Amino acid sequence: MCGITGVMYFEDREPSREMLTGMTDCIVHRGPNDIGFWSDNRIGLGFRRLSIIDIKEGHQPLANEDDSVWIVFNGEIYNYKYLRDLLQGKGHVFKTHTDTEVIVHLYEEYGEACVEKLRGMFGFVIWDKRQRKLFGARDHFGIKPLYYYKDSSTFIFGSEIKSLLASGLKRSVRRESLYNYLTFQYVPDPDTMFEDIHKLPPGHTVTVSYDGDMSIKRYWDPMLQPDESLSFEHCVEQIRSTLRDSVIHHMQSDVERGCFLSSGIDSTAIATMMRSIEPIRTFSVGFEGANNETLIARQTAQALDTEHFEKVITEQDYFNTLPKAVWHQDEPVADPSAIALYHVSQMASEQVTVVLSGEGADELFGGYRIYCEPNSLAPIERLPHGVKRMMHALARMLPSGFKGRNYVLRGTTPLEERFLGNAKIFTEDMKADLVNADRELLRSYRNPLQIAKTIYDRSRHLDPVSRMQYIDMNLWMPGDILMKADKMTMANSIELRVPFLDVELYEVSRRIPAKYRIAEGTTKYVFRKAMEGIIPDFILNRPKLGFPVPMRDWMRGPRGSEILEQIEGSGIEEYIRIDTVRSMLDGHRSGKGDYARRIWTIYMFALWHSTYLKEEKVPVLAHAL
Repeated sequence: MCGITGVMYFEDREPSREMLTGMTDCIVHRGPNDIGFWSDNRIGLGFRRLSIIDIKEGHQPLANEDDSVWIVFNGEIYNYKYLRDLLQGKGHVFKTHTDTEVIVHLYEEYGEACVEKLRGMFGFVIWDKRQRKLFGARDHFGIKPLYYYKDSSTFIFGSEIKSLLASGLKRSVRRESLYNYLTFQYVPDPDTMFEDIHKLPPGHTVTVSYDGDMSIKRYWDPMLQPDESLSFEHCVEQIRSTLRDSVIHHMQSDVERGCFLSSGIDSTAIATMMRSIEPIRTFSVGFEGANNETLIARQTAQALDTEHFEKVITEQDYFNTLPKAVWHQDEPVADPSAIALYHVSQMASEQVTVVLSGEGADELFGGYRIYCEPNSLAPIERLPHGVKRMMHALARMLPSGFKGRNYVLRGTTPLEERFLGNAKIFTEDMKADLVNADRELLRSYRNPLQIAKTIYDRSRHLDPVSRMQYIDMNLWMPGDILMKADKMTMANSIELRVPFLDVELYEVSRRIPAKYRIAEGTTKYVFRKAMEGIIPDFILNRPKLGFPVPMRDWMRGPRGSEILEQIEGSGIEEYIRIDTVRSMLDGHRSGKGDYARRIWTIYMFALWHSTYLKEEKVPVLAHAL
C-alpha cells in the first residue's frame, strides 16, 4: 500500500524536485518505509511506500526494460502471480517480484485494456513515453482513491487531495458539492468539496495526451444480473467457495496480517476463514453502554481462538481524535463511525501491517434493513396510480407522527425519489432554510435526485431491491464506506483489504435473485445460510449495528455547546445560517426532535473548513501522526 502523486505539463518544462517533494512528504503516512521520484520533460512522479510484497525490490517509480513506461501504483493485485506467468509466457522479462511490475508489462501487452485483467484494489498512473500520454485507473469498486486537477497547462494527480494542494493550488469551496454533501453526508464523485479538484470514479480510466486532451472512460459497471433459474443451494455453495478463495488471495503478503472484528456476520466470516488457514490477531472497538460491540466481538474471538485486542472509546478519546481524522479525510465525511475506524486502525497498527475487514458485504448481498422496504410497501405500490396519488395527498395533511402516515407517504412515493442511498440528512426544503446561497444556484444545481436519476436510469430493468443495491454501490459505498476505510487506515499506516469486494465474488453475488437476498423478513438471507456451520451460531442472525456512536446523548450534554462554539468560529457563516444550527441544537436538547446527525454533518463541514480553508493547518498537521 502506498501513496502516489505527480504532475504533467502541457509545455516543455520539467517539474521541480522541490514541488514533488512537498507533494510527497505530506502523504508520508501512506508510505513511511520508502520514498521515490522520477521526472523528465513535462512529467514528474512521486511515491511513498508501505512495504507489503517484495519488500527489498518494490521501489517506485518503476519502469520497464527500456524506461519507456513508468508507473506509480497504490494498491494490491491479488492475481499478479497468474498474470506474471501469463506475461512471461509471452516473452516479458521481469526484474522484480512485485505486483507493480506486472501492471507495467500488462500495459505493454494489452494497452489501456490491462485494467480489465486485474483482480485487486488499485489507483495507478502510467507515463507512456512512446505514445506521449499519461494513463491512470481506479479499481472496480473504488477501494483506492485517485484525485486530479486539470487546467489549460497542467494535470496534477494524487492518492490524496493534500498532495494536490501542496503543489500550490488555490483553495475554495465548491458550493454545489456542499449542497449535495448536506444530503448524502459525503460528496459524490467525480466532485470533491474543493473547486476544480475531482475524484476519478470507480471502474474508470483517465487518459491525458501530451498536449492536454483528457478523456475519462468507464471500463466496468457493478450492474446486477439476477438469474431466477439458479437454485438456492447453488448460490449457497458458490458463496462459500468463492469467498474462501477471495480470503486466501487477500492474505498474500510478506508482513504480519490480522482482521477487524465487530459483532456482526461480515467481519466474523472473514476472521473465521482466515483462522482456518493460520493463527490470526483480531481487533475491536466499542463505546460504553448497551451496544458495546467489544463484548460480542470478544466472545467471537474466544470461539475462533484468535489473539484478540480491544478498546472502549471514551467521549474524550473520540473528540481528541477529530482534528487528525478531519485532516486525513481531505474532505468532510459526516459518518460518525469514521472516528471509531481511526481508533481500531491505530490499535491494529501496533501489531500488524495488513488487516482484512468486512466492508462491501451489505451492498453485495443485501444487508441493509432499508432493502426490506420494497416488500413491506408492496401492498400500496400495487394500487392504481390515481389511488396512490390521492392517498399521498391525504397523508400529507395528517400531523407528523400520526400512526401510518410515514408508511403511506413512502409507499406512494416512487423509489427514485425516496431512496438516494443509506444516508439522507437534509432534504431540499431543509437546505433552503439552512444555507446562505444564491437562490438561483440552489434551484438549478445538479441535486441529489438528479445524481441518483442517472444511476436509476441504467437499472430500469431490475427489481427494486437490486436497484437500491446498485444505487449504494455507485454512491454510498465509494463515497462513504470505502472513503473512510482508506483514509482512516492509511492515517495509521496500515493496509486494509476487503475480500467481499472482489471481482470473482461479485460475479457470484450479482446473479443471486432478490428473493434469496431478502427473505423471511431478514437481510442477507442467502449469505447467512451460506455461513451456517462455518461461523459461530450466536452471530448468524444478530442485527446489524455498525459502530453505534452515542452521538445523540453526547450532544445533549456540554459537548453540544462545544460543538456549536466550534461551528460558530469556523468561518462557515458565508455558507450556513448559524442561527438555524442553534435552533437545531436547542430542539435536540429539549427533546423536540433528534437533530444529532444533521448537526454532526454541519460540524464536520465546519471542522474541515477550519482545517483547510480558514486556518490552513495542513503543514502543521502533516506530521501529527
